[in-house]
Amino acid sequence: MSAPSSSTLPPVGLVHLALAVGGFAIGTTEFATMSLLPFFARDLGIDATTAGHAISAYALGVVVGAPLLAVLAAKFSKRMLLVALMLLFALGNGLSGLAGDYPQMLVFRFLAGLPHGAYFGIAALVAAGLVPTEQRTKAVARVMLGLTAATIVGVPLANFLGQAVGWRWVFAIVAVLALLTAALVFVLAPRDEPEPGASPLRELRALGKTQIWLTLAAGAIGFGGMFAVYTYLADTMLAVTGVSESAIPIALAAFGIGLTGGNLIVPRFADRALLPTAAGLLVWSMMALLMWPLATGALWSVCLAATAIGIGGALGTVLQTRLMDVAGEAQALAAALNHSAFNTANALGPLLGGMAIAAGYGWTSTGWVGALLALGGLAFIGMSMLLERGQRAPEPCPA
Repeated sequence: MSAPSSSTLPPVGLVHLALAVGGFAIGTTEFATMSLLPFFARDLGIDATTAGHAISAYALGVVVGAPLLAVLAAKFSKRMLLVALMLLFALGNGLSGLAGDYPQMLVFRFLAGLPHGAYFGIAALVAAGLVPTEQRTKAVARVMLGLTAATIVGVPLANFLGQAVGWRWVFAIVAVLALLTAALVFVLAPRDEPEPGASPLRELRALGKTQIWLTLAAGAIGFGGMFAVYTYLADTMLAVTGVSESAIPIALAAFGIGLTGGNLIVPRFADRALLPTAAGLLVWSMMALLMWPLATGALWSVCLAATAIGIGGALGTVLQTRLMDVAGEAQALAAALNHSAFNTANALGPLLGGMAIAAGYGWTSTGWVGALLALGGLAFIGMSMLLERGQRAPEPCPA
């Protein structure tokens, strides 16, 4: 894949920035909704446990929407598809801010989640298509920086606004950011035509490759370890570390710094050795998660461990590039499915971590659960490496 001529396009950095603004909007609404849960639960007259279903509804929308929209839009240009996805995202979040009762909130959060995976998948393909092949992972990372920056800036700001002016305004601001993204992409993204012969059937037919499913499984299992700890981070700090609620944003910001740092540094290695980098990230995550139970005694060690765990989040960027290599003609669908896999991890990690806590193993047991999930992801990467090695043509024997 070669980069288009710079004389016919806006600067590549501006295009990547436009795509990253959409990532910032998505990251803000995805993570901030968890911190806004007590506010909209009170206003809608439901308890916190019931309100949590709104988060599950969004995740379900991501899992369903990513493959569905990618397949149905196979004959559309990537530029116009991104604009349409951001308009749908703006609609879902705008309606979420206007929800009058619990059923409406569920429907609107599901609607907001539908374009999430497809947007990131298509945006990654557009970003990678603007640079030389050896810089693809860096290009994808620039798009993902919008999401990681949201964990440092967007989420704390959303929580502040939720307390100061009301949770509905947070969804309104996210909707405005989505509209801004749609406008920027429309103006800056390259004008492209649908690929010749592109069709939903071609996308689906190309999914018969084992390497695609091994890559998706590595994300769905391996990434679950991070979510197992992140979901119960606040409760662990209150119950085990013994800090006040005001200290929780510090640890959340430390996690976001690690996530952002990982996406800035790791792609430099991934563009040279993709699968070894993915394997190394999972080993890193496993070690960081094993250290979590030992780090919960003090705020400084919690922040250090949260940063280390956040660095492992660069796995998403690495696997996104891996899918470009193995997806063949199913580029859009495979790229979108990557985010379905990570939302599967977002459900699996908290589920298993919660089971360990409920079984009496304590709040810190999420670290052990996370380490086992990282090990499971590493096993799938190992299988992918072995399969790829077996498929390589043997070297010719010397005469």
